[in-house]
Amino acid sequence: MLPSRYFFDLTQPEIAAQFKKNPLVILPCGSVEQHGPHLPTGTDTLAANVISHAVAERMDGLVLPNTPFGVTPMHAPFEGTITLTPDTYMRLVIEACASTARHGAKELMIVNWHEGNIPSLAIAAESLHRDHGMSVLTVQACYVAEELYGHSCGGLTHGGEIEALAVLAHRPDLVHLDRIENSSDQSHGHKMDKLRRTRAYQPVLTDIRSIAPTGWFGSPEHATANMGQKMLTDIADAIAKEALDIFRQFDAVQGGAREIKQLRQVG
Repeated sequence: MLPSRYFFDLTQPEIAAQFKKNPLVILPCGSVEQHGPHLPTGTDTLAANVISHAVAERMDGLVLPNTPFGVTPMHAPFEGTITLTPDTYMRLVIEACASTARHGAKELMIVNWHEGNIPSLAIAAESLHRDHGMSVLTVQACYVAEELYGHSCGGLTHGGEIEALAVLAHRPDLVHLDRIENSSDQSHGHKMDKLRRTRAYQPVLTDIRSIAPTGWFGSPEHATANMGQKMLTDIADAIAKEALDIFRQFDAVQGGAREIKQLRQVG
């Protein structure tokens, strides 16, 4: 049994043996950005990491080291935000994951908790599949959380209950619910946030202040560590169940395509 699911905790022989057993790697993706007075700037990265680890346990995979940074110019007006350019972020993701592909990783799951990363990750995922032969599945974990808990937590709000629960599941010491103050108007926040999440129309907003002048909105005051653990379990169960089915379908279709390609090369 592996002593850890985290790639950087393992020795080279342990990683080599795991790749032969199950060549699945999971890349957590988040950001470093302001989350109001009550949540850490690493909220998105912490959420992606803890969910990735729980999924890795269920799917017998390894969790890759990730950059804590993401693409988040929307939060740049507030102190505590560190953003990469899309090109830099894509190169980091592609080169890190391609390194594992060279050593036997064949399946990649990207677990993302930050919406600003989505366009860059889509391009990186395409490259890792086309140029490096990996079967790639990107999971927007924040949207999985919204589907499961949005109805009971007031939706997926920046700095709201869902994000508080995600941190409470792993690092409750970093959550300061006693500091909650100046939540922006929720009706305005939901209205503006919805604009950028529709399938057909995606306006570019200047920065987070268009949604929430104080930088955050929501009602996280009822969040608890126990609720966070339950949410983590539910999200990890849902992702693992769906992902296993998708990778099976990949294997049936893309595995056959690889065999045909190999036969043509031999011929």
